[in-house]
Amino acid sequence: MTPASLFDLFAPRRWSRAAAAFAVGFSVSQSQMEAMGSALASIRDRGVLACGVDTGLPGFAEQDSDGTWRGFEIDLCHAYAAAFLGDATRVRFVPLTTAERLPALEEGRVDILLRNTSWTLSRAARMKVNFAGIYYYDGQGFLAPADLGVASARELSGARACVQDATTSVLNLTDYADIYGLTLTPVLSDTPAEARAAYEAGRCDVLTSDISALAALRRGLAAPDDHVILPDVISKEPLSVVVAARDPRFAEAARWVLHALVTAEEYGVTAANARALRAEARSPVVRRLLGAEGAMGEGLGLNADFALNAITARGHYGEMFARHLGETSPLRLERGLNAQWSDGGLIYAPPFR
Repeated sequence: MTPASLFDLFAPRRWSRAAAAFAVGFSVSQSQMEAMGSALASIRDRGVLACGVDTGLPGFAEQDSDGTWRGFEIDLCHAYAAAFLGDATRVRFVPLTTAERLPALEEGRVDILLRNTSWTLSRAARMKVNFAGIYYYDGQGFLAPADLGVASARELSGARACVQDATTSVLNLTDYADIYGLTLTPVLSDTPAEARAAYEAGRCDVLTSDISALAALRRGLAAPDDHVILPDVISKEPLSVVVAARDPRFAEAARWVLHALVTAEEYGVTAANARALRAEARSPVVRRLLGAEGAMGEGLGLNADFALNAITARGHYGEMFARHLGETSPLRLERGLNAQWSDGGLIYAPPFR
């Protein structure tokens, strides 16, 4: 049989299989298309954004004496409510422990998670969640009594370390001990407040967590100046916005709200001047950002003024950072890696075009 006749024999079968594959692929994509946008539609039908937050971490998410939630992650939640619903107040805060946070998102108990959650391969691979953008670059460190007399975490062999259960911090502690041949005994707690209480009560020798969290927890100690954060940074902890994986368009919408807050800082668009700039700005980037032209967010289910609403809710990224985490705040954290890319940091947004 000639090659041409072989082609004639098998071509119909190939075309039949290709057509079947195309039909299956089309039906899957149709199903996905129908699912896309359902999360944002549900939030708008409900009229409230359910935001998963920490049970209490100064600077990031905590309730004051009158029950009002405050913090950097709280401001981000308000910005998301403004972007999605046009009203920054239409948000419900759901405090979650480390063990509860990702299952709550998977089960639909919250719409979005802003709760010091590190983006890792295992979480991306095993959990039905989508990491929608890094809002804080952190790393794990150690808080120790100043009178312990250690200058480095490598001197901690034999120490008991208070650490939150169900976190990357536990795994990082084990890895660090293995790398440097140290004996470190974890003392597990469910919440940051419990970990701090155990440390202050002497049930452990050091406290280990993200460095930003250690700064927050030290603030709550009876004598904060008697405790030091050791210079060692033993991990990378990129804290990310997290949403459920079932709606990729919602994940993309969440990503671009964060990008809008970052871009606003880069171009000097603040909570105070955003509305005026929408009418007066000559910069094409600022005009596109604020919805004066383009309305590009509509392809993600966002209104033309989504970024304007997010920015006017609580300010741009830098305004939020300065208010709750920066050097004039009680936490006194430097921008460091969380500075704009133009200032040597890692905070960077794709173009609004």
